[in-house]
Amino acid sequence: MEDKRQSLGKAGEEFAARLLTESGFKIITRNYRCPKGEMDIIARDGDMLVFIEVRTRRSSYRGWGEETITQQKARRLQAIASYYILQQRYASWPSLRFDVLAIRWTKENPDTIWVKGAF
Repeated sequence: MEDKRQSLGKAGEEFAARLLTESGFKIITRNYRCPKGEMDIIARDGDMLVFIEVRTRRSSYRGWGEETITQQKARRLQAIASYYILQQRYASWPSLRFDVLAIRWTKENPDTIWVKGAF
């Protein structure tokens, strides 16, 4: 079961990376890991630094991806972003936002819900 979930998650992240690139984003890193956790994608949208959480689902059994971002998860993602910015030694705090890219893979071509500035 875990392998199927990991495979779906990896496929979703690949799909998200292509979508972001096609939308003009410059991907800085994927699967950034630090002591605070993991960020799926960190990218630039012009001068904006964007931290992107990708959620891929085949059904709504446990809620669609965009519905599963709790306050606790949002705080963890913000902590990861802070860690990244400090680690990269930015001269000043950059403009940033948090996006959620929810992928509903219920048929051959997935549907996406892209929540820009989700929190």
